[in-house]
Amino acid sequence: MGGLLALAAALRAPQKVSALAVLATPWDFQADDPAQARKLAETVPLFEPSMRFSGTLPIDALQSLFTMIDPFGVGEKYRNFAAQDKTLPRARRFVAMEDWLADGVPLAAPVAREALGGWYGANEAANGAWRVAGLPVVPEQLAMPSFAAIPARDRLVPAVSALPLARRLKNAEIIEPAAGHIGMIAGTNAQRALWEPFIHWLHSL
Repeated sequence: MGGLLALAAALRAPQKVSALAVLATPWDFQADDPAQARKLAETVPLFEPSMRFSGTLPIDALQSLFTMIDPFGVGEKYRNFAAQDKTLPRARRFVAMEDWLADGVPLAAPVAREALGGWYGANEAANGAWRVAGLPVVPEQLAMPSFAAIPARDRLVPAVSALPLARRLKNAEIIEPAAGHIGMIAGTNAQRALWEPFIHWLHSL
């Protein structure tokens, strides 16, 4: 989500932005599994009472949506942890990572409706129908240098979903780390897989 919103902001106010980096940013939300994307969109009516009450999509609802993407993987992850020696650094890293992942914030209800219904359900970005401030979001119109990181083992944002955006950016450096969505950012190999190439790109600007 952050990459898409940053792209839209850069297109709307290019005088305020000198370069754009998008990390594991989807564009074609139905490229990998159209049926699953539409199922996510179908959850919006279920969450409407809560969103009307609080003005947000609560963090617990967001976590349940993430779990829907790979429900069996969640169980496998915790079974693996149960078998670990809890005194080892690996186990402490796992707990720290899970605490970080669970420490989210609610999503504003209008954004939740647009993301679930518009991005996933109608695939508005890939179809050219996504608009911000009344104007379509067209990546080809971005002239500034850009950096796109597309983790090869990402289950949340499959590479087939993110590559279409990277390829539409005119002046993009593209890397494809052998990592997952979270591992690319905070995994044991994140420094080499993402942060060193990213810093090198920053210094080249």
